[in-house]
Amino acid sequence: MIVCVAGNPSIDKLFEVERVTPGEIHRPLAFFQVPGGKGLNVVRAATALGADVTAVAILGGHAGRWVAEALEAEGVRARFAWTAAETRASLSVADRETGGLTEFYEDGSEIGPDAWAQLERLIGELFDAGARWLTMSGSLPPGAPADGYARLVAEARRRDARCALDAQGGALRLAIAEGPTAVKVNDVEAGDLLGFHIASAEESAGAARAIAEMAGGQGHAAIITRGAEGATLIGPDGSTWSGALYERGPYPVGSGDSFLAGLVTALDAGAGWPEALALALGAGTANAEIPGAGRLDPTRARELAGAAIVRRR
Repeated sequence: MIVCVAGNPSIDKLFEVERVTPGEIHRPLAFFQVPGGKGLNVVRAATALGADVTAVAILGGHAGRWVAEALEAEGVRARFAWTAAETRASLSVADRETGGLTEFYEDGSEIGPDAWAQLERLIGELFDAGARWLTMSGSLPPGAPADGYARLVAEARRRDARCALDAQGGALRLAIAEGPTAVKVNDVEAGDLLGFHIASAEESAGAARAIAEMAGGQGHAAIITRGAEGATLIGPDGSTWSGALYERGPYPVGSGDSFLAGLVTALDAGAGWPEALALALGAGTANAEIPGAGRLDPTRARELAGAAIVRRR
């Protein structure tokens, strides 16, 4: 079983308009709404890919109840820690004329003192039930301990489970020190962590190797994604791989989360790291073809994975 942590979920809304004109009234041509935030995007994509996966999320208020009901209606397994704070919302506006995307993300409300402890207890129960992969994605909610992800990484290691981390800033730095199995970040997040700008495939490979070393070196992997430029993987054995997929879609929100879902779904099923990188690329691209973050056609994702170019460097 894979457990996906969603500490700071949201209701993700997508408006499609013909043209974004600042200062004008816009009447959307289409509207989509899904339970979102990075962790829930990962679990939705992994569910679509056929993984044995459960989300653990912190929810609150009327919005939180909507998220719980919507996940159930989608057939996504989830367990919840409840808080009085209202679950946040995020808005993306797609401009059909230019293909551009404008995004508005609310900060989460501060969670109560017991919410993170509830989340840790639920994760512990799922480890007891046989979970062997844990994913941690996105920002920590206000009020969560600064080392929240680090504590979860340490618990996964204590349970002899594998974990994948997709975070940024202080939460990322603290969690890496606990030795996650895999760290997946984009080039901007990697540059912020390491203190330099990543502008080439060679720099991406060097940065991924540095991050793998920060996580513990041998036995730990690092993946840096670079949008249309593909991704670089340093495997647990120290090997270096590059992956690219020359397909594009108009709905990129959630593609990084679907990438992580594809990666862990493949690894949990026994695939090697190069094969997992291919499915990650396929899932991320398939996500961008369908409105609504973390939504994808699994057949299309695997078709795209077959077209991915994955090479050892």
